Amino acid sequence: MITINSITVRLGSRTILDGATAAIPAGGRVGLIGRNGAGKSTLMKVLVGQLDPDGGSIEMPRRTRLGYIAQEAPKGTISPFDAVLAADVERTALLDEAEHCVDPDRLGDLHERLLAIDAYAAPSRAAIILTGLGFDEEMQARPLDSFSGGWSMRVALASLLFSAPDVLLLDEPSNHLDLESTLWLENFLKAYPGTLIVISHERDLLNNVVDSILHLQGGKLTLYAGGYDAFETQRAERAAQLSAAKASQDAQRARLQDYVARNSARASTAKQAQSRAKMLAKMQPIAALMEDPSLSFDFPSPNEMRPPLITLDQAAVGYGDMPILRRLNLRIDPDDRIALLGRNGNGKTTLARLLAGQLGAMEGGIQLSGKIRIGYFTQYQVEELHSEDTPLEHMTRAMKGGTPAAVRAQLGRFGFSGNRAMSKVGSLSGGERARLALALITREAPHLLILDEPTNHLDVDAREALVQALNDFAGAVILISHDRHMVELTADRLVLVDNGTAADYTGSIEDYIDFVLGRNQPKGEARPKGEKKDRKATARAREEARLAAKAVSEAEAAIARLQAQATSIDRAMFDPEGAEPALRALTMGELARRRAELTLAQENAEKQWIAASERLEQHAV
Repeated sequence: MITINSITVRLGSRTILDGATAAIPAGGRVGLIGRNGAGKSTLMKVLVGQLDPDGGSIEMPRRTRLGYIAQEAPKGTISPFDAVLAADVERTALLDEAEHCVDPDRLGDLHERLLAIDAYAAPSRAAIILTGLGFDEEMQARPLDSFSGGWSMRVALASLLFSAPDVLLLDEPSNHLDLESTLWLENFLKAYPGTLIVISHERDLLNNVVDSILHLQGGKLTLYAGGYDAFETQRAERAAQLSAAKASQDAQRARLQDYVARNSARASTAKQAQSRAKMLAKMQPIAALMEDPSLSFDFPSPNEMRPPLITLDQAAVGYGDMPILRRLNLRIDPDDRIALLGRNGNGKTTLARLLAGQLGAMEGGIQLSGKIRIGYFTQYQVEELHSEDTPLEHMTRAMKGGTPAAVRAQLGRFGFSGNRAMSKVGSLSGGERARLALALITREAPHLLILDEPTNHLDVDAREALVQALNDFAGAVILISHDRHMVELTADRLVLVDNGTAADYTGSIEDYIDFVLGRNQPKGEARPKGEKKDRKATARAREEARLAAKAVSEAEAAIARLQAQATSIDRAMFDPEGAEPALRALTMGELARRRAELTLAQENAEKQWIAASERLEQHAV
């Protein structure tokens, strides 16, 4: 078991962790979540001993092997394959000693230990892990210095997985992965035999891999049983209970304050007023669950344009004299919601750059509507923001000639209102910088949004806000993302980039996932000419399904809250001494009336749940 005992960490004047406490059982599979900047990575560093806390302690069994991915990508002339093998330090040392050992007895001991740790199967395991993370045989043999930072971080992840520590600590492991590698990683983690603590904002990974959620908020830790969906349900119930308790306490506080104000000066009631003033002073305020009011995505709506926006006719695109993609025949319409599928390196970003106008067609033709405006988001834009400048300065430069009111309005759409617009970019979180980049690329109300991995710096709540904004957006969307939850909720057309070309994939995202995992074999093929979904109808159905699912969740939370209240009243009726103080003061008649009201409210909530469930089943797409 890992026990986190009242950990406190302060950075400057800011308290990051404030008496954080939790117990993680041996073999537990925990998803560590929280808003950007909440302190998740700080807690990880405390767990692995990279950061000493200002207070508290971490307890775990002696000789526990902890595995935590390096913050810097590995470099050098060594190959990924050799780098992964070297991660098993004991195996490397034993093999090196065995190669130079001349003592027969010691050599026998060495080979016995090598057999015990399955050292001779290690090359096969290393190759399987690297292949799962997207490295083909040629890439596994190349020097590390030939890879980009993202691919080098994959090598670091592969090395960590290969070392098989007792406690595996992962901090956003899918950030540098494509959808296919994310699916492989998810299956690998499902079968991992040790304890797992993973920071992730991937809803599907959290639902499929972990058995509990450790939520970090306000410097405190709360452990919830189940995956992310179960956490959301429990959090909604807790929020409803806190809201009701806070409203009750606020009303009681107001009554006490009014009594004290009216009766303090009167001799006959002064003592009672003093008593109530003391009660008021001792009353501990109930904090409402904090929500970030600046969490906002609101894409400006473009003017209508006649279809098509873009047409590719036997086009080819690449770099220098080397085509990456050929025989491209695609049409992009104003109401399209397209997700590009395919492994990293197959050409998804190359196709996106062609559509964005950053690359020209090497062969064939590309036709763009004359007045089309395109917003193209990449991670490079986030990294290239000037850290010493403010969002207001960035937007003022971008909107040359724009009025101060227009500049402020565009920033306000993305949560940079008031003083937030004057903060230095260097002080913003990764999610805030991503929002600023999105604000900049949409300042002219583009007809087409091309988003290349927009979620890498966003937490779960921010991703949900982005999904909602994309569904509300009036233009076309082309999405590259390893977050299949986002793909499922926003895309109604899939394009597979594979084998040097791109074509419509006729299956669903579930079909594609099954194919990647080897559960079925046929890939989607290009749709016959003339075959096209009614995308507007599909988008409407998707939105109706989302609203119905939200109504189901809200009704379930209401039912749970009402049941909890009914249980409290039942306890008060049959065991007054053990009841809550607020209920203990009520008469039996008042309790009975409140119980009857709750029964009626439960019946209404159940009717709402049934109606919402029927709508969800009817509108699911």
